[in-house]
Amino acid sequence: MLGLGTIAKKVFGTPNDRKVKSVRPLVAKINALEPEFEKLTDAQIIEKTRELQTRAQGGEDLDALLPEAFANCREAAKRALGLRAFDTQLMGGIFLHQGNISEMKTGEGKTLVATFPAYLNALPGKGVHVVTVNDYLARRDAEWMSKVYGALGLTTGVVVPFQPDDEKRAAYRCDVTYATNNELGFDYLRDNMKGSVEEMAQRAHFYAIVDEVDSILVDEARTPLIISGPSQDRSELYNTLDKFIPELTAEHFTLDEKGRNATYTEEGNEYLERRLHEAGILPEGQSLYDPESTTIVHHVTQALRAHKLFHKDQNYVVMGTEVILIDEHTGRAMKGRRLSDGLHQAIEAKEGLPVQPENVTLASVTFQNYFRLYEKLAGMTGTAATEAEEFAEIYSLGVVEVPTNRPIQRKDEHDRVYRTARDKYAAVIEALKEAHAKGQPVLLGTTSIEKSEMISEMLKAEGIPHNVLNARQHEQEAKIVADAGRLGAVTIATNMAGRGTDIQLGGNVEMKVLEELAAHPEANPEELRARIEAEHAEEKQKVLDAGGLFVLATERHESRRIDNQLRGRSGRQGDPGRSLFFLSLEDDLMRIFGSEKLEGVLTKLGMKEGEAIIHPWVNKSLERAQAKVEGRNFDIRKQLLKFDDVMNDQRKAIFSQRREIMESEDIGEIAQDMRHQVVEDLVDQYAPPKSYADQWDVEGLTHAVLDGLNMQLPIAEWAAEEGVDQDVLIERIEEASDAFMAQKTETFGVETMRTIEKQILLQTIDTKWREHLVTLEHLRSVIGFRGYAQRDPLSEYKTESFQLFETLLDGLRSEVTKRLGQIRPLTEEERAAMMAQAMPQPEPEAPPAPAAKPGFDENDPATWGEPSRNDPCPCGSGEKFKHCHGRIA
Repeated sequence: MLGLGTIAKKVFGTPNDRKVKSVRPLVAKINALEPEFEKLTDAQIIEKTRELQTRAQGGEDLDALLPEAFANCREAAKRALGLRAFDTQLMGGIFLHQGNISEMKTGEGKTLVATFPAYLNALPGKGVHVVTVNDYLARRDAEWMSKVYGALGLTTGVVVPFQPDDEKRAAYRCDVTYATNNELGFDYLRDNMKGSVEEMAQRAHFYAIVDEVDSILVDEARTPLIISGPSQDRSELYNTLDKFIPELTAEHFTLDEKGRNATYTEEGNEYLERRLHEAGILPEGQSLYDPESTTIVHHVTQALRAHKLFHKDQNYVVMGTEVILIDEHTGRAMKGRRLSDGLHQAIEAKEGLPVQPENVTLASVTFQNYFRLYEKLAGMTGTAATEAEEFAEIYSLGVVEVPTNRPIQRKDEHDRVYRTARDKYAAVIEALKEAHAKGQPVLLGTTSIEKSEMISEMLKAEGIPHNVLNARQHEQEAKIVADAGRLGAVTIATNMAGRGTDIQLGGNVEMKVLEELAAHPEANPEELRARIEAEHAEEKQKVLDAGGLFVLATERHESRRIDNQLRGRSGRQGDPGRSLFFLSLEDDLMRIFGSEKLEGVLTKLGMKEGEAIIHPWVNKSLERAQAKVEGRNFDIRKQLLKFDDVMNDQRKAIFSQRREIMESEDIGEIAQDMRHQVVEDLVDQYAPPKSYADQWDVEGLTHAVLDGLNMQLPIAEWAAEEGVDQDVLIERIEEASDAFMAQKTETFGVETMRTIEKQILLQTIDTKWREHLVTLEHLRSVIGFRGYAQRDPLSEYKTESFQLFETLLDGLRSEVTKRLGQIRPLTEEERAAMMAQAMPQPEPEAPPAPAAKPGFDENDPATWGEPSRNDPCPCGSGEKFKHCHGRIA
């Protein structure tokens, strides 16, 4: 009997069906325009682009321009590439323009689909970014699709690592820019470390289309991008803290050896606080529990871990002046590897070795927060539906399954479950031999490199030729993938995400043509193509007769999405195909999720060795297990993101402040606001509101003004006057400081003074932000322990990081004010000394070589006279007698 949900779907269609139906009228409109655009000359297609650009930049809505823009783009692609986009490709493009993820099966032509929304969204002139998973695909797609954009009168750029700055800036100035997710993220961070707007590479973050969106926004989003650099020398701090650890007793700390963690008890904190105050490391009146103490807490914790959890000749060895880690699995020394977060330095201090400076984070961003900068985001992949909740919650992206151009003919068979891995692999080889015997191409999927190599050895033993794909993507890999659909081909692959190349039955014609032309440059390209196409058609027919591509998987991945990516390689564009998963009770997923219950069922069924269980409920229970793992992984990513969101708000505030400063012609007003705020803070501190003049610390305020503003003011006289309150004090100090800075501006000249202010402001922001990032990292590493005290680590992190950010802003104001107060023009003597230093110095003349004593005979000591041991040697060598002829043998 059908459930109510099933009946409702039959009557009203699924939400996805309704979305697809809603864009059909738009597709019909584009198709109706086709005859009109076919009549345009190449020049008129470019003219049409100029007209659309004028309308878009004049404020006309892009949705209104969509039919004409898509029709123009389709015609340009037809002429430039010989490819006419199907209706389903236009649909995919419409969903991308609307800011969705278009889930399109392999072989549906996603690379071409991206050109439609990219063209439409490039019309306002703000730039469009097309994001790929690796440099090879960025270059390939940019080169291939630039023909379409060129025919439309748009420019195409490509951004790759180690590109010269001017080339990179030019690529970002193009209408459409292809780049990898890593390079985009790093360029964003680098731009926010630049000194002027002209040096920045990226423009606004207007619209991005992310190819293989699940791979980039889910799989790679776990690790943030980090730019690091050497920190200042803190060896003294490590060495001082190291001395305290041997003084601690068992009641001062607790150890968690399994989790490699160490924490101080309340007694330990009290003892340390006292010792740190004595050593002058912890300022008087500051406790270890204050947010400002985070870095010190982090370092004393690392010192404790170095002493109690890392043991010499077990976890590390000392070679010369180096601490070299030992791999706990292999027992080998890992030369060149260092522990992070100051732990390696703490071990160096413990062993009495020179402490090497640690690397610190100069800038960092997660992919989640980078891609959320865009006004509009879209993505393409063959598999996104299983992660729809994550895309909606984190990126506000909807997932739309775009129908295939032709119905899918692939047969997805039920999983086969064996008792042991040995039985499973024997069955895999048997199934592969059977397919190979009839010439059917096989794509064999594994979950790890080790398993790929193990199966490769088995196939070698059987004498079956095959290719193994398990490295990072590159040109060679694309060729292996292109050949994977040839008659009798066997390809072993670890992970089929983001390969960027279709497996075409009978092989890839374009790649064959390029190979042949490279081998025989003298050949006629047209004749060569005709011959290859004829051979390909014949081979393709044989592959079709053999049943198309057979995807044979040796294990279920912990994510359904990865399994679907592998499966989706077969049955492209209505081709026949087959997919089959072989599993055993010894597989990781089966072992972790309910294999005991399954083993009981298999025993009851009286299964013999080598037999398999094949049943739909096995598939269902496995998919439920995978959904559980996916949910857990999503929760981990969500938690990480919540912590990063706290820093992200601060990052955006600092970066936008930097940009505002770089773009401002005159930042005298910003500097003045900062100075006035510093004055108010100083008066509040030394002459608090609602206090009487005789309670003020006049001497302290006088010194603070001299130190912070570089001004000697008669504050004691002002305070003694009748009717002078805090407001009057603030006003007088502000006026004096404004006059002092106006005088400096007159001395330097307005333009020079503005440049000095800008440079000091940017340098100070950068220094303070870097220090803040290190503090936040340290806070993040110790905040988890608050959970033991029944306090929520996230809300504690939010509160403390906000307090630290306020401290940063206060420190920024006072530092900028102090540095501006101290600048002065160089005196004539200083300028002359600098000029002299810059001038090349003449080489000093060599002193004349000393001559030998008259009558000196090397072999007759009687002729040497009686020189004392420290006199010059009479031979004229210039050395002392004791080091030369007077040397005792």
